[in-house]
Amino acid sequence: MYEEKRFLTAREILEKDFKIDARGYRPQEVDQFLDLVIKDYVEFENTTKKLLSEIKLLESDNSKLKSEIRNLRASLEIANSNKGVTNVDLLKRISDLEKVVYGEE
Repeated sequence: MYEEKRFLTAREILEKDFKIDARGYRPQEVDQFLDLVIKDYVEFENTTKKLLSEIKLLESDNSKLKSEIRNLRASLEIANSNKGVTNVDLLKRISDLEKVVYGEE
């Protein structure tokens, strides 16, 4: 993602050589400035890597939480569908099943 939009790496900045003409820049000033640019660039790269790893972790957590929500909703639906069932209803159902199994009807 980020690598696709980037034009230079810290190493490319460090290794860049400028040609000097008669009225050129002072090499020491250019080097000092580029050193600052490299420091910023390295910090930016480190921050980007850190944020990308945090994104992966958060996406994983998000996926786990979505799965947990689905499971809880399913459990809630099951619990809500069994709300009207009482112990008497369960005993009657067991009795009916026993009659079928033991052939008492």
